[in-house]
Amino acid sequence: MEYRKLGSTGMYVSEITYGNWITHGSQVDADSAKSCVRAALDSGITTFDTADSYAFGRAESVLGKSLKGVKRESYELITKIYWPTGEGKNDRGLSRKHIFESAHASLDRLQTDHLDVLICHRYDHETPLEETLSAFDDLIRQGKAHYIGVSEWNAKEIASALAIQDAKGYTRFVTNQAQYSALYRVIEKEVVPLSEKEGIGQIVFSPLCQGVLTGKYLPGKKPPVNSRANDKNSLVGGAGFISGWLREDVLTAVQKLKPISSDLGITMAQLALAWVLNNSNVSSAIMGATTAKQVKENAKGAGIKLSADVVSEMNKILSNLAETDPKKNESPNPRA
Repeated sequence: MEYRKLGSTGMYVSEITYGNWITHGSQVDADSAKSCVRAALDSGITTFDTADSYAFGRAESVLGKSLKGVKRESYELITKIYWPTGEGKNDRGLSRKHIFESAHASLDRLQTDHLDVLICHRYDHETPLEETLSAFDDLIRQGKAHYIGVSEWNAKEIASALAIQDAKGYTRFVTNQAQYSALYRVIEKEVVPLSEKEGIGQIVFSPLCQGVLTGKYLPGKKPPVNSRANDKNSLVGGAGFISGWLREDVLTAVQKLKPISSDLGITMAQLALAWVLNNSNVSSAIMGATTAKQVKENAKGAGIKLSADVVSEMNKILSNLAETDPKKNESPNPRA
């Protein structure tokens, strides 16, 4: 495992982050979740990502139990606030009330007294931005969070927040959690240049484009029975969200990456992770897994250095298919 600084901070994160969206508390049982977390630690992964809304809080609870007994200083814990956590009008968004209530609930579920990174899970158009930033700054000053960031904010929104933080003397955002892969490159045009200028590091999710870049979805063939493409019951992350990538032209192009991975002696999943990590503004790539074996295999995507020729060839194969429009900043995975 390799490690990188989180943006301009002094804290290191593992190049691969273990995330438990749509797995812990829903897809896998507690014992399997614990084995995945321990496999992550054994693989050198020290960074763990979750959110208060994942499985309605159960994901945080499972992660907290799975990390129990592990030296707290040895790992970095990330969680997020915004999406609904209850039926009440105030059980959502980025108001001061919800931020404080949600943060404290997350601390309880995760069985810790502080979060290494606390993230605004989306931009809240109904709450004054200064109210949100003030509340996050207070949590920093209380020692309940060490660093703060955003998820899926566009460049204008990030810049506006930084301006207020600088003017008020608030702690600045240091990370952006965004969807990014060789097929989904929306952040490259505006968000990454701003982030490089402002010392913000990307922690990216869906680096495998929901599994499409692993090559398991074949052109002209039905999706594997147990794959995400056949999960029609999931409210998030299921068939409805991957369907747009299961086009024949996309799947045919992805198969052209197989010879590249074979020549390098790595899996296609590891190749996709290495491509994402080739971007110097990326601090870490989030991967999920339902088995310890998957965790260990994907963790090997760290530390792979792709040559300029390999990156160029991959871009040539996928460039006409990749989504790059900044206007589509909002992730097609609404709660990732």
